[in-house]
Amino acid sequence: MVTTHLLSVGPPDLIGTAARGAVISAFLVFIGLCLLWVFTLATQDDDPERLYVAGRSLSPVFNGVAMAGEQITVVILVSLPGAIALFGYDGVSTAVDSALALGVFLLLASRIRATRRYTLGELFSLSAEGPGARIAGAVVTLCIAVPLLMVQLRVGGITAALLIGMPSERAQVVCTVLMGFLITCFAGVADLRGTSFVQAVKVPVALATLAAVTLLALRLFDWSPGSLLSAAMDKSVSPGEYLSPGLWAHSADLGPLSTLSDHVVVILGTAMMPHLLLRVSASRDVPAARRSLSVAVGLTGLFYLLLITTGFAAAAVVGSGRIGAVDAMGQGAPILLASEVLPQHSTGRLVLITLVACAAFLAVLTAVASVTFAAAVSVTRDLLGRRGRTRIGIGEPAVLRLSVVALCAVSLLLTTAVHRYPIEFLLAFSLSLAATCVFPAVVYSFSWTGFNRHGLLWLVYGGLSLCTLLTFASPAVSGTKYALLPEQDFNLFPLHTPGLVSVPAAFLLGWLGSARPWERTTHRRHTAPGPTSARSAPGARIDSGKDAVSG
Repeated sequence: MVTTHLLSVGPPDLIGTAARGAVISAFLVFIGLCLLWVFTLATQDDDPERLYVAGRSLSPVFNGVAMAGEQITVVILVSLPGAIALFGYDGVSTAVDSALALGVFLLLASRIRATRRYTLGELFSLSAEGPGARIAGAVVTLCIAVPLLMVQLRVGGITAALLIGMPSERAQVVCTVLMGFLITCFAGVADLRGTSFVQAVKVPVALATLAAVTLLALRLFDWSPGSLLSAAMDKSVSPGEYLSPGLWAHSADLGPLSTLSDHVVVILGTAMMPHLLLRVSASRDVPAARRSLSVAVGLTGLFYLLLITTGFAAAAVVGSGRIGAVDAMGQGAPILLASEVLPQHSTGRLVLITLVACAAFLAVLTAVASVTFAAAVSVTRDLLGRRGRTRIGIGEPAVLRLSVVALCAVSLLLTTAVHRYPIEFLLAFSLSLAATCVFPAVVYSFSWTGFNRHGLLWLVYGGLSLCTLLTFASPAVSGTKYALLPEQDFNLFPLHTPGLVSVPAAFLLGWLGSARPWERTTHRRHTAPGPTSARSAPGARIDSGKDAVSG
């Protein structure tokens, strides 16, 4: 198996003892400057519109750059190059799916901005007035956000531990906790305008880092992309299958159907993340939202292109065996590549490794802050509402800040509690929920006037239940080496992600709950005249006679 081969290689030293002190010092200085800058961006404005969506005043280009920054999460930046380096074609297809997701969101963004609503609960209320729709939106938002936060915090902690040269479990937990506290401080004072500035800075930093690493790797192969790709194949764990589908370590039974399900989940789920609603709502108007999306699509496409080349470069320069020895998920690939493309004792190597570390920190900082902020807005607006805030006697901004801190604390606590277990499947679970519960509801709300409260609740809670059950019974939880419980085997559902079943089922549930065809059939049965009653009624004879005479 791939995993056995990878784990048989000894764990390498990523940075080296001579460079570690300088890298850590520069990294800590960067963190301090970021936090200082964030506090200067904090606003004391009590106006909800300015707090949540920056007063809908962001320019198209600036908001488009920030929207592209929303796609550069630490999971994507750190894990996807490793997945490409280890699994070749399958990792590339995941990158392509993530890029296509923004195109799907582009199709719905204008309609979403035109509604002037920026939480799932408010968007669900388009077809179903009342507290039930808002509560359903808040429940879905929290169920998407908390697992996503756990994965982001875990990856951030692992990356920080690798950077300081201490990849042990204890060091990873300590780094996760420290990163969580820093991010909680940031998220607790930030608003959408503040996070937008940090997102806009993250985009050029990430693009410049990936471009520098890729160009330096190409230089080692005489600027020949073909030679680099050939070396990546030769140094992979399976050279003959590296550029063919099926090498992905999580592949389950029903290969083509499982792959199709993964595509559905990644594309639709990434497009329907709740924090994207806030981002598109910050545009000045509908045309500005379209221009922002156009800018975001271009920058995101460039980002994923560089990310793919970085993954191949990591495989060619470092080798899949060494990458898998550091972390079986390949999360050390960008740092390993940065440490190998320049001489060991050069200043440029220190600068490049520090740049990778800073880009990773910005990615985890902004990703966790954006998701937490969107979830806290949903709690404040949808779950508590005006009556709930009045009952507890706290203003809306204070409720938002408390919600942010509470969400960060809960996510951090859960992450540290399950640090011994592989929880990467939670990312797929969050994407599955977004694809199943949000995408069909938004499509029905915009395209079907018959979609109502019953259909919405059936769709949301039915889709949520189905995703949970199918994920729990899938190979992601038991029966495989990468599962949450690898020693157990109770997977009854053969697909790794439930999207191929749950998304069509959610559409069906939404239609059944809204149309309720059985009620129509029952009504017809009770109101239709019997076969003999019409002939036996006296009035019927008289009427028919009159009709005959008048004819």
